[in-house]
Amino acid sequence: MTDVAVDLTVECVDERGIRHEIDSVLGYSSADPFAVTMTFVTSDGDLVWTFGRDLLMRGSHTPTGDGDVHVSPDVSFTGQPMVGIELSSPDGHLVLLARAVDVDAFLARTTALVAPGQESAHCDVDQLLSQLLAS
Repeated sequence: MTDVAVDLTVECVDERGIRHEIDSVLGYSSADPFAVTMTFVTSDGDLVWTFGRDLLMRGSHTPTGDGDVHVSPDVSFTGQPMVGIELSSPDGHLVLLARAVDVDAFLARTTALVAPGQESAHCDVDQLLSQLLAS
């Protein structure tokens, strides 16, 4: 279940330099308080990436990230503040730009729900252990 969901259109540039707009949804659930999801709505079905909320928070102000997800402040061709989100997988690499105002509004709603530093108070450790032991 998602407690906060924000529809947004992100921009990306393909390997030929052609710009595309992709419909997506940023999601947050207090049941998984350390993570955010970015769901890409495609004709082939939804594609979901999950990464740390703190990564999105820090990366919207300073370049941040190791591994498969990197987030950094950016500026559009028209000078509009943006947040760059780079996603890497064995299948490829994608650089996205989201409007900073949209990302900031999403993050404000998540922090109103679960304050930074209070995430562990929302984790059900017994349920997590049960899920881990069941798999």
